[in-house]
Amino acid sequence: MTLFARFSALVLAFFLALPAMAMSLDEAKNALESAKSEGLVGETPEGYLAAVSSDQKAKEIASAINDARREAYKKIAEKHDIAVTKVETVAGQRAVEKTPKGQYIRVNDRWIKK
Repeated sequence: MTLFARFSALVLAFFLALPAMAMSLDEAKNALESAKSEGLVGETPEGYLAAVSSDQKAKEIASAINDARREAYKKIAEKHDIAVTKVETVAGQRAVEKTPKGQYIRVNDRWIKK
């Protein structure tokens, strides 16, 4: 199995495990799809969410999800003895690729509706 495939599997497992985390993260996860569909948050190539607008709720959702992602990326990097930035890059690429039509992604520091 290639290194990229391993990372992809681990990132997917992380996203499936999100509901088992803390309550504030659960609330953010429950609000995430709606926030993405409304164009309030989008995926970035760095592997994190960002608020598309200045909406405070969008910023809180992105922050809670990003905190969990950051911890997961760190664990994956430690487990495979690689840089966290590599994990972030792979996760970001996958998240951008999987973003459905009509939702936002950041490309060259610009928000684009896919």
